[in-house]
Amino acid sequence: MPEVEIRIGGRAFEVSCQEGEEHYLQAAANMLDTEASVLTQQIGRLPEARMLLMAGLMLADKTAGVEDRLREAQGRLAEMQAEIDRLKSAPPPEPERIEVAVVPPQVTETLAELAARAESIAASLEDHTRG
Repeated sequence: MPEVEIRIGGRAFEVSCQEGEEHYLQAAANMLDTEASVLTQQIGRLPEARMLLMAGLMLADKTAGVEDRLREAQGRLAEMQAEIDRLKSAPPPEPERIEVAVVPPQVTETLAELAARAESIAASLEDHTRG
């Protein structure tokens, strides 16, 4: 079992850990050291046991806050998943019906004939008014 030296609040400690977990132990010690440093800056030198207790409590308080936010986020996620499931199981919306007017070919032909006649009449009137 490896022995790791960690520093918390300016004090060194020898701690044993499982093989390969040295990095995790050092990371945890760094977090605890951060809290202990805040204490020593605010209060000054404390007895070792009190410093470790207070730093641990401060770290536990932060962890509890993170866990509360995580539970809230999980609750919101569950609500969103339920809404997604509801939407997936809902029948698809009815397609929107759009009516497009279709002009029958005979109407188009009749309009073309009327336009040709109107142009012919207009041309005759122009000739008549000029001459």
